[in-house]
Amino acid sequence: ETFETLIKLAENYTSTLFCNAYRNMAGEAATHIREFFTDVGLFIFGTDVSTEEFVNRFFDTLFPIAYSHMIKPGLTDVSLEYAECLRMATRDIRPFGSVPKVVARQMGRSLLLSRTFLQALNLGIEVINTTDHLHFSKDCSRALLRMQYCPHCQGLTLSKPCMGYCLNVVRGCLANLAEVDLHWRGYVQSLEELSSAMHGTYDLEHVLLNFHSLVNDALIQAHINGPELSEQANKICGPPVRKPTQSPGCSFDQNKDNQGLKMFSRDSEETLANRRKLRGALISVYKYLKGGSEEEGTGLFSLVASNRTRGNGHKLRHQNYTHRVVGSGIKAQSGNPEVKVKGTDPVISQIIDKLKHVIQV
Repeated sequence: ETFETLIKLAENYTSTLFCNAYRNMAGEAATHIREFFTDVGLFIFGTDVSTEEFVNRFFDTLFPIAYSHMIKPGLTDVSLEYAECLRMATRDIRPFGSVPKVVARQMGRSLLLSRTFLQALNLGIEVINTTDHLHFSKDCSRALLRMQYCPHCQGLTLSKPCMGYCLNVVRGCLANLAEVDLHWRGYVQSLEELSSAMHGTYDLEHVLLNFHSLVNDALIQAHINGPELSEQANKICGPPVRKPTQSPGCSFDQNKDNQGLKMFSRDSEETLANRRKLRGALISVYKYLKGGSEEEGTGLFSLVASNRTRGNGHKLRHQNYTHRVVGSGIKAQSGNPEVKVKGTDPVISQIIDKLKHVIQV
């Protein structure tokens, strides 16, 4: 929703620019503005489109409009055939100087970062949902039942299992989940690095909300170099061929279209930068819950199995656990005396492959 709101706001900024400063061009430019920001949205949400291509297409289609209204102003418009010739010649004439290249470079990097970040977050959601709904094996369920309720048979309802016994049960039950840990840590680190790169010049918020300013710079440059551009256009396309058609005016309702967008003020708490800080905090919390060192008393495993003694709930007494305590992960479970682990869950294998892929991306 944040990305969609940002794209809509940037589109409204650009439409407002034409309505306020280039009103006679606004009607013709409206369709191209909509197409441009549609392409921006398609790219961010995963469609295989070229940022350089749709940036250049926008400026290519803008030149004939600017030519007929700024460079060769008149009461009528150039013919469709002549406008097409100008569009085809835009990259040779370069009426907007280096602005299209600057926009393409900024858009290309910031949109790619944002698309990758969004894809990574979606994968993170998938991993969390999948691991939260894994089914325990029958052997694990029996071990958990035994660990929790066996003391009840002796009337010790407040008793808790000793450390070694509890670790063997939990590590056996979560053996497959433990296999995800290394790759999840790599995923979180990659996500943090990617988030750090989404700042400054290539921050999506800066790039999109500054787009209208670069468009304005491009039009001013074309206006200043009007005589030279007119001469180049005459050499390539010949003298302007006009048609008796009135250009439509501005149809963009600034007040209406900006309703509901005030929440995205540059000073608002809803900016992408603040949302990234929130995501960073949430990632840190999830790192704590899903990872960490059992010996240091951090992480999910130690939260589940941190008691080194068991007793009757009133006077705790130490009782040694005589079996060997196994490590975490599938391979370490071959000697687990409490839970039998048959092998890697195919669902977990699929998750690990996806994490490897997104880390590489």
